[in-house]
Amino acid sequence: MSRFGNSCPRERRETCNPRSRTDLITEDETTPEERIESAFNDLRESLVADLRAKLADVNPFRFEQVVLDLLVAMGYGGSRREAAEVTKKSGDAGIDGVINEDRLGLDVIYVQAKRWKNNVSREEIQNFVGALAGKKASKGVFITTSAFNENAREYAAGLHQKIILIDGRRLAELMIEHGIGVAEEHAYSVKKIDSDYFEEA
Repeated sequence: MSRFGNSCPRERRETCNPRSRTDLITEDETTPEERIESAFNDLRESLVADLRAKLADVNPFRFEQVVLDLLVAMGYGGSRREAAEVTKKSGDAGIDGVINEDRLGLDVIYVQAKRWKNNVSREEIQNFVGALAGKKASKGVFITTSAFNENAREYAAGLHQKIILIDGRRLAELMIEHGIGVAEEHAYSVKKIDSDYFEEA
């Protein structure tokens, strides 16, 4: 045995080292497409974390603008100006904003947006539901930079009103999906053989 505790002979070290052998097998069995997808997922997870950190630092007014931009990008409220005019009518207890569900304003969605570090409790959801009841509203979205306690999620799931809960991670994912607060840095096009091209006419 060597002074470093490796009893494997030098000439057989590559074949008798289980760890290096396993790594080689794993690498050989992974396709280039799978490695690209894995790297893409790693980059996306890093971006989600960066976005959540950025949202935690912005001031409350800017956070409301981010939420407004996202809702418009998702197809709610019509134009940015129309959506902004609607949200200016907010200010009721328990409600931060109200936005048209469609361009014609056939229905509205009430919004609560909280830039919090602590988790949202059931009590906060109950207060929001109470504010909706005061408006005779049936749809609401509660958005937070943090997370929801399990009892808050269970309570929202059992309501007859449609209450959507968006936590910090989901908010960041939606921002990436709809291009809010992010910019494309690189784009890669992966090509493959066009079998139809080489088939005989």
